[in-house]
Amino acid sequence: MQTASNPGFIIGTFKKELKNRFLCEVQIDGADVVCYVPSSCHLSNFLQLEGKKVLLVPTQTPNSRTPYALFAVPYKRNYIVLNTSMANRAIESSIQGKRFSYLGKRIDGIKEHTIDGYKADLYLPSTKTILEVKSVISVTNHAKFPTVYSERTLKQLASILELLKKGYRVCFAIVSLHPYIKAVDIDTCTEFYNELVKCMDAGLIIKAYTSRLKNGVLAIDKEIGINYQGD
Repeated sequence: MQTASNPGFIIGTFKKELKNRFLCEVQIDGADVVCYVPSSCHLSNFLQLEGKKVLLVPTQTPNSRTPYALFAVPYKRNYIVLNTSMANRAIESSIQGKRFSYLGKRIDGIKEHTIDGYKADLYLPSTKTILEVKSVISVTNHAKFPTVYSERTLKQLASILELLKKGYRVCFAIVSLHPYIKAVDIDTCTEFYNELVKCMDAGLIIKAYTSRLKNGVLAIDKEIGINYQGD
């Protein structure tokens, strides 16, 4: 992973998101450049970037229409990572640590493994454990989850419930890409919460963590609390 100390890292000034949620405009050395946004929804749902310095990395896809991809925004002494898929990498880079000892044996993890039609972010076959990883971005002490309604997540929870009934272990891990939040708040007045409770009653483990860039690698920093709050 590239960080600010890497010579391949580019610094620009964020100007605006474009209608296509995967594109934004960044000023780099006085020129306006269209860059890729590696997020499944508009970043304005989480934070305001207009006028802020942002970190960019060269686009990895050959012949891409965008030369750079948005990566992070400096925040206090660290960064808020803007690539939501990095939550999976944070778990993968930290899975062998003592913090995850509750999962049991973890040396045989398989990424993006399909079990009975369900694609797991990480699967530990020796203990039949599935990890579903979700990211959250917030600049407040408490991060709301989920930020936006997601039909895909509801379908995932329905599939997870069936897998739990079949004897699989499942951990639902919420990873903050902001290293300084204190807790994750789950709204109890949502369809997501209703489906989540069904899974928890069937044995689902739910955890929340912060992540932080350390020595060029995004890693899990610490476990944080989860609050269940209604209107």
